[in-house]
Amino acid sequence: MNTLKRNKKLNPWAWIPSLYFAQGLPYVAVMSISVIMYKKLGISNTDIALYTSWLYLPWVIKPFWSPFIDLLKTKRWWVIAMQLLVGAGLAGIAFTIPTDHFFQWTLAFFWLTAFSSATHDIAADGFYMLALSVKDQAMYVGIRSTFYRIATIAGQGLLVILAGTLEKLTSTVAMAWSITFYVLAGLFIGFYLYHNYILDYPNTDRPAVSNITPKTIFKEFFATFISFFHKKQAGVAILFMLLYRLPEAQLVKLINPFLLDPIEKGGLGLSTSQVGWVYGTIGILGLTIGGIIGGICAAKGGLQKWLWPMAWSISLTCLTFVYLGYFQPQDLLIINLCVFIEQFGYGFGFTAYMLYLIYYSEGEHKTAHYAICTAFMALGMMLPGMTAGWLQEQIGYEAFFVWVMICCIATIGVCAWIKIDSEYGNKNENKLT
Repeated sequence: MNTLKRNKKLNPWAWIPSLYFAQGLPYVAVMSISVIMYKKLGISNTDIALYTSWLYLPWVIKPFWSPFIDLLKTKRWWVIAMQLLVGAGLAGIAFTIPTDHFFQWTLAFFWLTAFSSATHDIAADGFYMLALSVKDQAMYVGIRSTFYRIATIAGQGLLVILAGTLEKLTSTVAMAWSITFYVLAGLFIGFYLYHNYILDYPNTDRPAVSNITPKTIFKEFFATFISFFHKKQAGVAILFMLLYRLPEAQLVKLINPFLLDPIEKGGLGLSTSQVGWVYGTIGILGLTIGGIIGGICAAKGGLQKWLWPMAWSISLTCLTFVYLGYFQPQDLLIINLCVFIEQFGYGFGFTAYMLYLIYYSEGEHKTAHYAICTAFMALGMMLPGMTAGWLQEQIGYEAFFVWVMICCIATIGVCAWIKIDSEYGNKNENKLT
């Protein structure tokens, strides 16, 4: 069976869309759906923000265990195994939601899902590079990104809408969310079965050779890690990675609670299904369109030219939540428009952030340095998010959104310190003209 599959050239369309859809869903479940579920189950904003922010940790420390995925088993094996483990974690969440100590039990299973998902990310990206030629990798990079985005819409949009519908049908919030997570777990059992059957066995996908040991892996890793901090402007670069998204890191943890909280508590009083539509669908569309336009602009003018417009975009669009917090409009059109604008501004501004991570990673150990950059990226979201809920409950939504705007000073400040090659991002354009 394995020999037959090794000799068969599989069309990438048979597995890339499903693989990256499966990569996106658990991240959305851990980072976004969990926030909405806990809010509907009566958990305070302080606890929601604190404990769900901790769930970023697997993505923060991902570079530390990624070498062992090269050392042990194949990328294909890791992909299949992690999809099964993600399914088990999601089923555990579904099973424990109706229990008395649901918060502790579901958090434990969210941790299992988060670590499995982060490991799946490493293996899936590695398999992508091993199973495809360099030409095909470039050809399908847009497809993988598109299906990751579709997974985001399916998770934050369709699954949340499903939970909201079930809340009305069952009249029991816990049961509604339990069924929703059983559906999600069932999807991952399906992914496991499908990918176990469909994925190729690339000849290059094999464990590291026997003369590579954990000791040599650690030695190489620490050498790479040290070289990261010896690069030019290392301190400024790390500050940029940690602070550029400081406003959004706090805002993102309170958007869904704000949309769900009743008017008398300072929120907008939307139903679960409405939140799935407003933030999970319209918001994600704004984020995606902003990212696409940001990429087009950066390709035309380069990172240095677009850094400041993008920094102001990610900052000023937060004003929409200041407006929503103070006026609490009930018109869904206005709410959708405000969320779309804020997410569009974030998507457009986030382009500069990602380009800078690539820029800083250039040179020897490019792949490993980029992995370290993404760890700082996750840490920059985790730490501010942990205290965001407590702060909001102390000062209210109105003052909290003003505080988010004040934090935009950090975004603008770190942009003033970094130095970027004026030709970076538009060298090909210059050669053509």
